[in-house]
Amino acid sequence: MADLIARFAQAGQVKWIGLRPGRHVDMVAVEAVEIGHAGLDGDRSRKGKRAVTLVQAEHLAAIGGFLGCGPVAPEVLRRNLVVSGINLLGLRGREVGLGTAVLRITGPCAPCSRMEAALGEGGYAAVRGHGGMTAEVLRPGRVAIGDAVQPID
Repeated sequence: MADLIARFAQAGQVKWIGLRPGRHVDMVAVEAVEIGHAGLDGDRSRKGKRAVTLVQAEHLAAIGGFLGCGPVAPEVLRRNLVVSGINLLGLRGREVGLGTAVLRITGPCAPCSRMEAALGEGGYAAVRGHGGMTAEVLRPGRVAIGDAVQPID
């Protein structure tokens, strides 16, 4: 079973990068960013196991579907990185290379109560189970849109 859990069909890809310069401040989309031990440069990120937040692009469409609309814009969820093509939940506890950085996926990133205001009635429920994952920084580095998201064995 461990062998099956360790397999992935393909590497993922970084699709969007966003910085949260402050609390309740609009996110800033960037093409590339340096990731330090405390998180993304220019982001009000947390240190440790929640230094970086990631969400799957595929889940933006799912959340929108639960709300009866198209895909949710990534800045609404306030996650740092949107990736596609790889199951982030399947990477929990694993090391992942993105650009020249290495992260360890640490756990789920639950929605905050602001999702009701951002997405309308039912927004919080729509994001539950689709809010992405948190990660700690093992090796600082640079990440850019288009970089591969690759599990490290």
